[in-house]
Amino acid sequence: MLQTLRKAGGSLVMTVPKAFIDQNGLGEGSQVELKLSGTKMTIEAPKRPRYKLTDLMAEMGQGLPHIEGWDDMPSVGLENE
Repeated sequence: MLQTLRKAGGSLVMTVPKAFIDQNGLGEGSQVELKLSGTKMTIEAPKRPRYKLTDLMAEMGQGLPHIEGWDDMPSVGLENE
């Protein structure tokens, strides 16, 4: 893919293709990794961590509050839809 460098202040800038942004869930303020090797520059989006609820709950340990009757509480929103 051919890109054109543009002047912005004292720097040269280029745009990032929308497909790359969408594919990697990037937006303004996102950070990417630049790797330079001779005449090559590679841009990598960091991998987003994948969390499992069981792992997150395990990290919380015994600090979870115990609520008596939790399962018997009435619905207050759209839980039953």
